[in-house]
Amino acid sequence: MAGITSYGAYVPLYRLGGQTAGWSGLVEKAMASFDEDSITMAVAAAIDCMNGMDRSTIDGLYFATTTSPYVEKQAATTIATAADLRRDSITMDFTDSLRAGTNALRAAFDAVKAGSAKQVMVTAAEMRLAQPRSAYEAGFGDGAAALLIGDEKVAASIVGWYSVTNEILDVWRSSGETIVDSWEERFVLDEGYRSVLSETISGLFAKCNVSAKDFAKAVYYAPDARRHTEMARKIGLEPGQVQPLLIGAVGNTGAAFALMMLVAALEEAKPGDRILLANYGDGADAFILEVTEEINKIRDRRGMKGYMASKKILGDYQTYAAWRGFIDVAAAVRRPEMVQPSPTAVWRERDANIRFHGVKCKSCGYPQYPPQRVCTKCHAKDNFEDVRFSDKKGTVFTYAMDYLAPTPDPPLVIAIVNFEGGGRIVSMMTDRDINEVKIGMPVELTFRKLFTAKGVHNYYWKSMPLRG
Repeated sequence: MAGITSYGAYVPLYRLGGQTAGWSGLVEKAMASFDEDSITMAVAAAIDCMNGMDRSTIDGLYFATTTSPYVEKQAATTIATAADLRRDSITMDFTDSLRAGTNALRAAFDAVKAGSAKQVMVTAAEMRLAQPRSAYEAGFGDGAAALLIGDEKVAASIVGWYSVTNEILDVWRSSGETIVDSWEERFVLDEGYRSVLSETISGLFAKCNVSAKDFAKAVYYAPDARRHTEMARKIGLEPGQVQPLLIGAVGNTGAAFALMMLVAALEEAKPGDRILLANYGDGADAFILEVTEEINKIRDRRGMKGYMASKKILGDYQTYAAWRGFIDVAAAVRRPEMVQPSPTAVWRERDANIRFHGVKCKSCGYPQYPPQRVCTKCHAKDNFEDVRFSDKKGTVFTYAMDYLAPTPDPPLVIAIVNFEGGGRIVSMMTDRDINEVKIGMPVELTFRKLFTAKGVHNYYWKSMPLRG
């Protein structure tokens, strides 16, 4: 039996909502910060999914998105490295379709069922851009989900599936473009979403000899709340069976949308529940999942509940527009041009900077970052073992605020962080309220993008106030 053995999610801290000056949207949506992208959000979801687990047991990582920071460079390798998975892990990117998340889920399930891997992590993350002030901009949100697929201690087994491929230009984004485009709404809905998703779900019901009444919860993609309700009626679902749509609280998170709703459903699921999962994009995928007793052993994730409970409303739309590049802030603020990161240096320091490995002295046991040759405490030389700092909690020892440093979110907060169990780093602090930063504040680490220069994205770990 193969299926989901763990789950995780990530929702950015910031929201555009009713208190955002200049924002015309009627509901809230989650928005990634200036130093986040689909890679950093996928890392956060993967770490949530692996809470308390031995990472060396994971054999692969699949990443689904339509908004990879690179066109030619595998994003899954960066995520697997930041998540500190084994070097012999298999990594794959699934992209170019809103169905990429469930495509990756099916591929991971097939790999585990075939025996080519014991455990595969499926991550999906999205940060789609729409025309400013458009209906799509009001509906698109940012976020990520992660599901671990394995054949032992399965919390939700996958017992049936059905797929349909449909060639249609309904929603698309061409190479070199950043804004999502679409065709006329009636065509998009009638010839695309409504007909194809219902056909796929009906095909699954017929193949597996089930009906709508057999499911405790139905999780399925919809472009908006109205179409979500229409689809429930079309396939015969009662209101209590339908997993609430994230539009209105998080937004439509594209390739991650269905998987994030599935995580929310699993957080509430009980042993014996049967869940319908359906996703749309250039066709559709549908699955039947059956929840087992193991679901009660993986409740200690932040998941959707934890991340959605922690949020800050962005003060004004202009800040969002600047973070997304719709406004050229460089023209108003003199900033030095960023120097392209050295690919050689990035490669050489990947364990320290991406995996965030420090060392622990074998003589005195003192952990330290960055890696040293001589212990700063007992002065023993070349007698260390690697230790991962990325999942350690810490507290602020002291801090400084730099109002002159070039940053999209001034001031730049530099914090000295003492880790639980020993060790100390100097870090930039993100997702912080400068009125709340103080000595002794609990913090955690988060994988973020420092800057992009000449097509190279420079990633590193920052500290942030503990969420939740």
